Amino acid sequence: MAQTQETLKQHCRQEADTADLAKRLATSLEQFIQSHPESHLNISLEGDLGAGKTTFARHLIQSMGHTGKVKSPTYTLCEPYPLKTNNILFTVHHFDLYRMRDPLEWQEAGFAEYFDIPGICIIEWPEKAEGSLPAFDLQVELTAGATENERLISINALLNDGVAVLKNIKQ
Repeated sequence: MAQTQETLKQHCRQEADTADLAKRLATSLEQFIQSHPESHLNISLEGDLGAGKTTFARHLIQSMGHTGKVKSPTYTLCEPYPLKTNNILFTVHHFDLYRMRDPLEWQEAGFAEYFDIPGICIIEWPEKAEGSLPAFDLQVELTAGATENERLISINALLNDGVAVLKNIKQ
């Protein structure tokens, strides 16, 4: 994996803190998309079972304007969310690779094309694809804390576009 160029760490004591961090990331992602409408960003969500990956993804997607339920893609592998920021249409594809048995299963399912179109791919359990995924712009690491809703969340920018997004959050 590429060396981290920029990192933001936050201790979230309750789910509201996690939601706030996801909202700040969503705002920065939307600003990036507005200034780079043809861009594509890949975000990995990493952490143990129960660390809050799907919860973070739900808050992130809803903060970008999705008003319906954000379903866990555990069984479907991918859930698409068509969104709009200003007049720019884009799709967030939310993947959960936990149940994959083969690293190339996501490609065989026809999902590889989603990584080439403008928008965002959020991938839970990227390690299940054993290096068959494209490079990540951002890596979100979640570690469960002592209480049910407590988390340590680290957002690591791995590529230049990720650095731009993360620097915007930190300002």
